[in-house]
Amino acid sequence: QYVLGHWAFRRLDLMVDRRVLIPRPETELVAEVALAKAAGLLEAAGRGSVLRCADLGTGSGALGLSLAFELPRGRTEVWLSDVSADALDVARANTAGLGIAGGGVRFAHGSWWAALPQELRGTFDLVASNPPYIAEGDTQVEASVTEWEPHGALYAGADGLDAVRVLAAGAGEWLRPGGWLVLEIGAGQRAEVAALLQAAGLVDVEVRVDLAGRDRIALGRRP
Repeated sequence: QYVLGHWAFRRLDLMVDRRVLIPRPETELVAEVALAKAAGLLEAAGRGSVLRCADLGTGSGALGLSLAFELPRGRTEVWLSDVSADALDVARANTAGLGIAGGGVRFAHGSWWAALPQELRGTFDLVASNPPYIAEGDTQVEASVTEWEPHGALYAGADGLDAVRVLAAGAGEWLRPGGWLVLEIGAGQRAEVAALLQAAGLVDVEVRVDLAGRDRIALGRRP
């Protein structure tokens, strides 16, 4: 995929290179869930309302740009954040390539919630993320992945949950009441992630599986 330089993701044609993770088919399912939740919120909010969303750790922009591209134009504000300035450059290029630059897409450089403007605390309708969730030292990871893709986009501490802990902990502070957090997670992380979301005060917590039957999507709502 890096040789090609482009990668199809849902309705998007994304530029990818070694600065970002190649979007996986499983992540399209995460986008599908996020889009369904966002569409429901828009419908409930009525005409003229604008949905504020974020894709934290955006990489190529796959999740956030799917929201910006597939939801009604003019009714979404989508923040794309990444701790990697290189990755954010790729997301910017993809936004421009889709012709939606300036169309409600904003960029923020920084780590997870800390990247977002402080004045937006408690105002997000939906936050999606495909964080790193592989445990350091996991020997099951293919060599093609470990050798070519950004280490920081793959690994998250001894149990692979360091990033998920940060995302869960900040959800109650950054989501508005009724807002959703939608995360991609790794196989076998169901119980731990559900517990983290519940401990953060989220309700309607659910873990869904991918087409192979593996734990893949975790979501919860701020009451």
